[in-house]
Amino acid sequence: MKEAMPVLTAGAGLHETLALLTSQLRPDANHKEDMVFLKDVFSERSLGYLMKIHEKLRQYERQSPTPVLHSASSLAENVAEELQTGPMSTEEKELLHLLTSPHLKAVLSVHDTVAQKNFDPVLPPLPDDFEDELDEESVKIVRLVKNKEPLGATIRRDEATGAVIVARIMRGGAADRSGLVHVGDELREVNGVSVIHKRPDEISQLLSQSQGSITLKIIPAIKEEDRLRESKVYMRALFDYTPLEDKATPCQEAGLPFKRGDILQVVTQDDPTWWQAKRVGDSNLRAGLIPSKQFQERRLAYRMKMGTLPNPKSPKKPASEGCDKAGLRRSFRLSRKDRQGSSGEDSEIGETDFLTYEEVTRYQHRSGERPRLVVLIGSLGARINELKQRVIAENPHRYAVAVPHTTRPKKPHEKDGVEYHFVTKQQFDADALNNKFIEHGEYKENQYGTSIEAIRSVQAKNKMCIVDVQPEALKRLRTGEFKPYVIFVKPRIPESRRRRSAATSPGGGEHGRLTDEDLQEMRQSAVQIDQQYGHLVDRVLIKEDSASACAELRGILERLERDSFWVPLSWMRT
Repeated sequence: MKEAMPVLTAGAGLHETLALLTSQLRPDANHKEDMVFLKDVFSERSLGYLMKIHEKLRQYERQSPTPVLHSASSLAENVAEELQTGPMSTEEKELLHLLTSPHLKAVLSVHDTVAQKNFDPVLPPLPDDFEDELDEESVKIVRLVKNKEPLGATIRRDEATGAVIVARIMRGGAADRSGLVHVGDELREVNGVSVIHKRPDEISQLLSQSQGSITLKIIPAIKEEDRLRESKVYMRALFDYTPLEDKATPCQEAGLPFKRGDILQVVTQDDPTWWQAKRVGDSNLRAGLIPSKQFQERRLAYRMKMGTLPNPKSPKKPASEGCDKAGLRRSFRLSRKDRQGSSGEDSEIGETDFLTYEEVTRYQHRSGERPRLVVLIGSLGARINELKQRVIAENPHRYAVAVPHTTRPKKPHEKDGVEYHFVTKQQFDADALNNKFIEHGEYKENQYGTSIEAIRSVQAKNKMCIVDVQPEALKRLRTGEFKPYVIFVKPRIPESRRRRSAATSPGGGEHGRLTDEDLQEMRQSAVQIDQQYGHLVDRVLIKEDSASACAELRGILERLERDSFWVPLSWMRT
């Protein structure tokens, strides 16, 4: 007896029909393989999903939903005006607040645009008198749309022919995104206005004033250059740059302003004088012009030669000298003599280098690697040694200090290698001569110093070593071996003259009242360290008090073990 065929209802969906069809497949002797194949295909879960999606789309198409109105923005404005004409209840005030909020206004504006199906920019028709003066094959009409942004191209006047030539295309700009304008193209007209006899600044103004659509008449270059490839070169800026103050830039509006410490992605170095770059983390996709490393170094060398730039080789008064108030300075004065060759091949930015850019890359500490060295430097009044000891005491299993060397006699309760490494004066002098100390000095006729081996000893125990040094020692420590993270600690200094008389020392009032001279000296100390060594600093910690500074430092140390950071590329090559 044959089975009855299932009956499909009028409202059965396509995926239901497919399921019923699959259930009726019965393999027989003649078509067994074919039936098995069809059953496998129709039983595929992804095919069922596609059928359901198809059915939903057909249902949407049959309903043909249309917006109720396309003027929601104006309606909301009318309601808001009506609400404000008289006294409002709590609910009406809340409604007015919602209707006047920028986010809801933006949503309603988008709704109206969609309701009107006005998705694309409207390009005006070509002017009637836009006749080609040259052969059609040699002229290109380019129509671009830019919204209150620069065109993203610079121009120059050809000295031989007088033609206006596209000098460069800025990465990410309107011209670059279009792919229709290339370096070397000759520009003839902008929105129907001839530029043949105009000055470059007049042409730039004409381009910048054009909003919405812009029509260009261009004679293409005989050989169009390939589009620029996105570079993966990252640089840390070591100086501040303001294009509007740079008279040498080919286009101030196309310049990229940046601050010291910003990370820049250099997208092209084709021009030896002006690079194109973006700031990492910027939402702006268009690249800007920055002076190249070679060009900036030449400018700084010229300024130094003319006497308008201080010579980086000239010695400056150390920040810790000249202050006799107890507690505001370190416990011993460091040796200031040069240590030539102490850094080896890993030596980073030297005193003779001009501060321009430093190539960097991302680095994240991995399990099994030695912990990064944490270096604290501080201006007068920061009391960084106390801050360091407090953090270490809270977690001695993770953090430790490099045990210093000294020539002073050992006290009864002290152990060699715990509080200090006790050595003879002859041994200390020999180690200093062999550059084994990152810094050393004399206090009360005894020698003190922190050695490279003391840092390595801490790291060998898989502990994070925290050292506080004078800024001069940074050049010795900035190596691929230690990968130091440098924190500049400076106290919060009162600014108001009225409050200054009652001010106590920053960091908890440990020193009692401070004089105006003390506060001024602390300010000068912070400024001087920032000017000379700020480009080597990874983080500035403003010390309000010991407790908050300690908490902030703990947070930094924890992030060093889990987050990624920008470090000099040379560190990863060692």
